[in-house]
Amino acid sequence: MAAEYSTPLENVPPPKFIVAAQQKPSYNHPYGWHEDGKMKKLTPGPKIGDSEKITINLGPVDLGQIDLLVEEGFYANRTDAIRTAIRNQLAVHAQVVRDTVTRRALVLGLKHLSKHDLEAVKAANERLDIHVLGLASIADDVSPELALATIQSVVVLGAFQASAAVKAALADRIH
Repeated sequence: MAAEYSTPLENVPPPKFIVAAQQKPSYNHPYGWHEDGKMKKLTPGPKIGDSEKITINLGPVDLGQIDLLVEEGFYANRTDAIRTAIRNQLAVHAQVVRDTVTRRALVLGLKHLSKHDLEAVKAANERLDIHVLGLASIADDVSPELALATIQSVVVLGAFQASAAVKAALADRIH
């Protein structure tokens, strides 16, 4: 027969729990890191990898269904739901994209052209046909004259970043 022990609860010390150090919540923001509502500025780097803003029109029923899924916790917000739907559709058509990138000889991803790159093209007496699926960028220190002397054509499916002067100079070559 086992012995029974009885101790009044007021005499029992509270259990000891090891409490892990609480981490401050932090999240990334385009203009810096945030911790507890205080923003810490980051040194701005190149805009490579930034997302592009688009505008879409949805009917009230579609929008309502998205809002319902957000309320039910399937998505964090409307943007998350729409971004996920787009990625799912891109996954469905991934083979077509791969085949077309190969057929059209597109650079997939990022293509950055520096002043040094374009000066080397000019020294070789060559001209570039830029074909990119993703982001094509031309450094800010590239002059419109250098761009005109070295770039034959620009075809970008995605985003094209260059100074306003370079974009204006290449306007008739951007397709």
